[in-house]
Amino acid sequence: MAREKKYAMLIDMRRCIGCKACMTSCKAENDVPLGVFRNHVRELEKGRYPNVRKINFPVLCNHCDEPACKAACKVEGAIYKRNDGIVLWDESKCKDADCAKECVNACPYANPYVHPQSGKFNKCNYCVHRVDAGLQPACVATCLGGVRIFGDVNDPDLPPLDRSSF
Repeated sequence: MAREKKYAMLIDMRRCIGCKACMTSCKAENDVPLGVFRNHVRELEKGRYPNVRKINFPVLCNHCDEPACKAACKVEGAIYKRNDGIVLWDESKCKDADCAKECVNACPYANPYVHPQSGKFNKCNYCVHRVDAGLQPACVATCLGGVRIFGDVNDPDLPPLDRSSF
């Protein structure tokens, strides 16, 4: 019996070199305007001078099992979760920037944003147009360090992870 697809992304932060190619490719692929991002590479400093090191921390929408943005949305069906786990939104149902801010502010990971031109909710959608065409999300396809691994967690042919660096 075939299982339904369930997409997820694994991020190995130890491999991130902070090049931000993922952020750039996402902006280009999804026509994300200046000043906002659908994914981020945050930089954290760990340690105390002179023993300080930088940690690159890639973050994006987690496509939660029970999305807080969806729960906070006052418009039925404006934010929804597909059977394959991808959390999307229907921009035509999004009322205005004030309404969108409630959904944005509900996210504990601070990933969605209010689109500066449309005033509507916006976030990472795993480049759903690419996924539906059998391609990887743009951020995965351009990641130089192989930091991002995307796929169907129910796929028995999914290659095993290289756990040697864990």
